[in-house]
Amino acid sequence: MLLSCVGRCRPVLLRSRFLRSFRCASATRTMSLLISRPQYAWLKELGLREENDGVYNGSWGGRGEVITSYCPANNEPIARVRQASLEEYEESVKKAKDAWKIWADIPAPKRGEIVRQIGDALRKKIKLLGSLESLEMGKILVEGVGEVQEYVDICDYAVGLSRMIGGPVLPSERPGHALIEQWNPVGLVAIITAFNFPVAVYGWNNALALICGNVCLWKGAPTTSLTSVAVTKIVAQVLEENNLPGAICSLTCGGADIGTAMAKDERVDLLSFTGSTQVGKQVALMVQERFGRKLLELGGNNAIIVFDDADLSLVTPSVLFAAVGTAGQRCTTARRLFLHERIHDEIVGKLASAYAQVRIGDPWDSDTLYGPLHTKKAVQMFLDAVEQAKREGGKVIYGGKVIERPGNYVEPTIVTGLPHNSPIVHTETFAPILYVLKFKSEEEVFAWNNEVKQGLSSSVFTKDLGRIFRWLGPKGSDCGIVNVNIPTSGAEIGGAFGGEKHTGGGRESGSDSWKHYMRRSTCTINYSKDLPLAQGIKFQ
Repeated sequence: MLLSCVGRCRPVLLRSRFLRSFRCASATRTMSLLISRPQYAWLKELGLREENDGVYNGSWGGRGEVITSYCPANNEPIARVRQASLEEYEESVKKAKDAWKIWADIPAPKRGEIVRQIGDALRKKIKLLGSLESLEMGKILVEGVGEVQEYVDICDYAVGLSRMIGGPVLPSERPGHALIEQWNPVGLVAIITAFNFPVAVYGWNNALALICGNVCLWKGAPTTSLTSVAVTKIVAQVLEENNLPGAICSLTCGGADIGTAMAKDERVDLLSFTGSTQVGKQVALMVQERFGRKLLELGGNNAIIVFDDADLSLVTPSVLFAAVGTAGQRCTTARRLFLHERIHDEIVGKLASAYAQVRIGDPWDSDTLYGPLHTKKAVQMFLDAVEQAKREGGKVIYGGKVIERPGNYVEPTIVTGLPHNSPIVHTETFAPILYVLKFKSEEEVFAWNNEVKQGLSSSVFTKDLGRIFRWLGPKGSDCGIVNVNIPTSGAEIGGAFGGEKHTGGGRESGSDSWKHYMRRSTCTINYSKDLPLAQGIKFQ
């Protein structure tokens, strides 16, 4: 029934907006794959080959479409991956459900020990995985390694959490009764991740889901399938060495058909989706139709606000990292910069000078600070947004053009002169475009921060203690991440990560995010010989 339903769904559904950058594998058979060249032999240390299985459920396979992964820095083919068929998806779900029966019986601290071993295994391959991210996703090497470190860190966090999860013992109004909260795993957690953080977002979900007693089924972005395969090989080895079913951490590489199957599948107890707001809305509707659980991490149109009393020495490096880091392809990238009218021109001048000094180059070069966009389609989206900004009255102060070199490189861009409510300013463009806007008062700029549909990250720069607490309070920022004197990006794993409104409302990583992966029961236990009713009701 599920398979026939999926077959009728619109093929565009859940398809990554960058999937079109993939070309049919047959077109690249005669091209030289990077993995076959001596300088990329290190890829084989991650277990990768010219053609790779994209399905793991205790054994490796892949009977679906063969796709080719390309390097954004030069658009050359790296290697190929055989995606999952719907039949293999069905098989993987069944195996994961069977594996859960074993995993759920293992005490949480013992599950934490397995997660600890996963973290240690990742540590041993951290530079290799970071280099693969640079090659396949396009982020600079230090960011690629740092992203793998996030997975390692959340493993460490989850190990400690495995000895602390649980509910309270509550006071009962009835004598001889105990009132407690019992938390149990939801079961099967399906995880759909995006291209821009192909390791960390899976890690946030995977580590917490595992210690909570769940099994995982992962579908990464098609354009970063090699990273999905390499990570799964590391995790699978840990499971195999502990004589545990590999299906505890299954992988089904695929596109719209696999994503739709996950969203519609009643056997999926929680669907964690990271991606665009547009696709996330479709996911939410499908999951809600079956009254399923969902965890959504969607778009962000994030703002930095700088008041005239701010420590200006902090502003330029903060804005530079938030707006230019990962070539503007973080969900927490700063896209709007509100400057008080007294300091607007000064800060714009400093930013233009700083942008001119950004070192652009191959992302795996340790000196590079700024790499390519992920796909050719992203380059066109960048150009379209710049042109729209100009039509709406914006002035390009820096950048705005494609860089003439191999790969998907564009200039980091600063645009001034637009009204705060311009359509392009209210549009999240996943590219390094920063809209700089003037403001006069605290009241208006706080309102402007909140007027966009997304509510992920926000930051204010000020020394005014009262203003700081107004910013953090009920009339301040409406975002899930509310910062003071730091950038919008670069969140720590110890806090809950996520946002409000069209960002989806989900929370991952730290704090009490683990509760997403468990179901709560309120339990009343009568250990007396009497049967008193609540609220003093007599029923005799």
